[in-house]
Amino acid sequence: MGATYATVTIKNPADRARAWAGEFLVDTGCHDTFVPRRRLEAIGIEPEGAETYELADGSAVELDVAVARIEAMGRFGGLNVVFGDDHAEPLLGVIALETLGVEIDPRNECLRLLPAKRAVTPRRVRRRERGG
Repeated sequence: MGATYATVTIKNPADRARAWAGEFLVDTGCHDTFVPRRRLEAIGIEPEGAETYELADGSAVELDVAVARIEAMGRFGGLNVVFGDDHAEPLLGVIALETLGVEIDPRNECLRLLPAKRAVTPRRVRRRERGG
């Protein structure tokens, strides 16, 4: 399977007019979404904390994180974003894929909208009554 890219917009949740759009490498081995620090800071997103991440070589690093709004393929959601190096390639992780309700189409090397987002097991979901 080759590389899959997606056009994604990251927005400041406190001011959605402040946004950055870019091409993200879809990385199903990556939990969170990594965005170059300079892009996040340019739209007014500042670190809110730090998390420890394991890199591909097995080493652990502590990286800044914040909450952002993400938009792609006509869908949106809120999620943690990781402040990557200023010139690092943006990575779209699996949490973003689930948040947006999309999956990878490996044959066509693209993302595909799911007909419905996945939820918890049906017995734990209380359906909202319609009407009255």
